[in-house]
Amino acid sequence: MRGYHDQEWGVPIHSDRRHFEFLLLEGAQAGLSWKTILRKRAGYREAFADFDPVIVARFGDAEMDALLHNPGIVRNRLKIRSAVDSARAFLEIQSEYGSFDEYIWRFTGGQTIRNDRSVLTDLPAETAESRAMSRDLKKRGFRFVGPTICYAYMQATGMVNDHTVDCFRYLEV
Repeated sequence: MRGYHDQEWGVPIHSDRRHFEFLLLEGAQAGLSWKTILRKRAGYREAFADFDPVIVARFGDAEMDALLHNPGIVRNRLKIRSAVDSARAFLEIQSEYGSFDEYIWRFTGGQTIRNDRSVLTDLPAETAESRAMSRDLKKRGFRFVGPTICYAYMQATGMVNDHTVDCFRYLEV
């Protein structure tokens, strides 16, 4: 967890593949701990074609059934189906906007929202931006993208800087 915090969490990303990775992982995390998902990240990378949405969008029933027996991921039929459906919706957004990155950063006006929080208990579970993102993603066919999941995604991908002001990463990201 420390390595993830110190090297990844909150760093702005602009890679469509990384966006797809975090959307898939954040959705898989629903109801579980992030620590569990980080431990299974390599399994997800292998099972979901290194987070290539083009390949995942082509998964059919046979591939999804095989994933239900893969101990390297969370074996939940709804979450697996959601990943495939989300890959298809992801590709539609890329087609419409030129990139998923171009689309998703619209929710923060293309800038990282920098919060000035001094204690972790001040972190909200959701915001107006995460609610708007959730509504739009759901409208486009994504699932497991509620406002809380979207806010966690925004934090992970650097759309929001929620490092506390005394954290060494606060000014770095």
